[in-house]
Amino acid sequence: MTDETQQPSVLSMRQEDIDELLTLAAERGAERCLAHLGLENGHAARDIRELRDLLDAWRDARHTAWQTVIKVATTGILASLLVGAAIKLKILEGSQ
Repeated sequence: MTDETQQPSVLSMRQEDIDELLTLAAERGAERCLAHLGLENGHAARDIRELRDLLDAWRDARHTAWQTVIKVATTGILASLLVGAAIKLKILEGSQ
């Protein structure tokens, strides 16, 4: 048997069969990925929503904390300036 007489094996599939095979492969891959992440029990959507809510809450808390730090620092600086001005103007000095 020579190479010229051998016919190449060609797999012929309908487009619908290829689409179905690709869909099945994608679903299995997604299931394996979710299982790898520990989200395979059917509650993945709820778990991801809860994680997003938790992340949003963390971002809000961090933003609020920074705002508080800035307000405290600003208030401290302004209070120091007022005390300094009062001392300079001899308002806070005792009666001498």
